[in-house]
Order: sequence, then structure tokens, then C-alpha cells
Amino acid sequence: MDLKSDILLEALPKHIAIIMDGNGRWAKQKGMLRAFGHENGTKSVRQVVEASAELGVENLTLYAFSTENWKRPKLEVKTLMKLLISSLKKEIKTLQDNNIKLSAIGSLNLLPSKVYKELSEVMEATKDNARMTLTLALSYGSREELLNTVKEISNKVKNNIISPEAIDESIINKHLYTQNLPDVDLLIRTSGEQRISNFLLWQIAYAELYFTHTLWPDFTKQDLYKAIIEYQKRERRFGKTSEQLS
Repeated sequence: MDLKSDILLEALPKHIAIIMDGNGRWAKQKGMLRAFGHENGTKSVRQVVEASAELGVENLTLYAFSTENWKRPKLEVKTLMKLLISSLKKEIKTLQDNNIKLSAIGSLNLLPSKVYKELSEVMEATKDNARMTLTLALSYGSREELLNTVKEISNKVKNNIISPEAIDESIINKHLYTQNLPDVDLLIRTSGEQRISNFLLWQIAYAELYFTHTLWPDFTKQDLYKAIIEYQKRERRFGKTSEQLS
């Protein structure tokens, strides 16, 4: 049964973020190397990106590679970087056909030069697309992002560009990697793990969290629809009471 018809299009989350977890376990269950799981995970990325754009979701952020992931075995990191380059080359047509803008957040300077070059080219080619913004979190860690934000603001205070009294949430937002994105409405994590893993800690302050046991390579459009339907059933109070909302 197609769950798409159960979604209220007027109540879509404006920003969905996904921790794509379970590629390695999926491959292990099939007696294959972890790289096989990462390769198959790209199919789920394509499905979710296309489904989000079709629905009218304005922003989709995918946790593709964390700052901690650099500690993984060198062969796996090398494979992931190669896969990223090939995926960017393959998917540029899909992005253009669906009017999707590609963006990226994180310590992008740490990426191999070939990856950074390909990423930059695709971002440049899609910069005027307006249907949806797809953001890849690459070499990303939220604590590092917040640390950099504090340093930047402190430097501006030191140089009398910002007064300490003027610092508020909007000032902090303007110095985050996600300065052009709204806060996350719905955070999805696959594979059954129930933790945030240093992802968008500031931006998910009032996000609805959705955890599923489905491993990422098995995550389909229907799984995305299920998460959105669950999101739409929840009452988002932002610290208020139900009575105040009504």
C-alpha cells in the first residue's frame, strides 16, 4: 500500500535531517564487505531525495560522513570518498531534473582534493535550483561547528564588531554552517540506534525524533512516508502547553 496518500501536504516538515545508519551491518548480514553496504546505501539516498522533492519538502540534510568517521580503517574511508565522487557525478542529472540545489556543511577543507573539486562543481552547477535544498554533512561534527561559532563570535566581540549584549540566538544562527537553513523539524535515524551522534545539536532543539530499526540500504520512499506520517501525528508544543496552542 502506498502511504503517500496519507500525508498532509499542508503540514510537511520544512527541514528533514537523516542519520543514515546501518550500511555496514546490512553488508555483514549478507556476508559481504562494508563497502557493499555503502554502495547499496546510495540507492536509498536517491529514493529519499526524489521522494522528498516530489512531496514538497524544502530542505533535506543527510549525515554522510562525520568528523569521527576519519578514524575508521583507511580502506573504508578511501572507499567512501571514491563512492562520494562517483555518486556526485551520477546524480547531477537527477539534481538538475528535479530542480534540487546541492549544498554541503562541515570541515570541507579536510576532504581529499578530488572530492572537494567534484563537490564544488556540482554545488556551482545547481546553485540556482529552487525546488529543494539537499545538504550533505561531510566531515561534520556539531561540537566542532559550535566551537568554531564561539571562536568567530568571540573574535568579533574582541574587535568591537559585535557587542556582548547583542549576542542572541539569531547571532549564533548566522555563524553556524547551517546559517541558510531553518531549524530541523524531523530527525530520522535508521538501524535501531537511538542517539544523535554529534549531529546538528543546536538545530534539533525542538525537532521530532524518529527512530527505525530499518537498516539504511533497506530504507525506501515508503519508510520516509511512514516517518512523516508519524511526525504529523505529534503535537509540537515548543515548550508551551496543549491548552496554549489551542
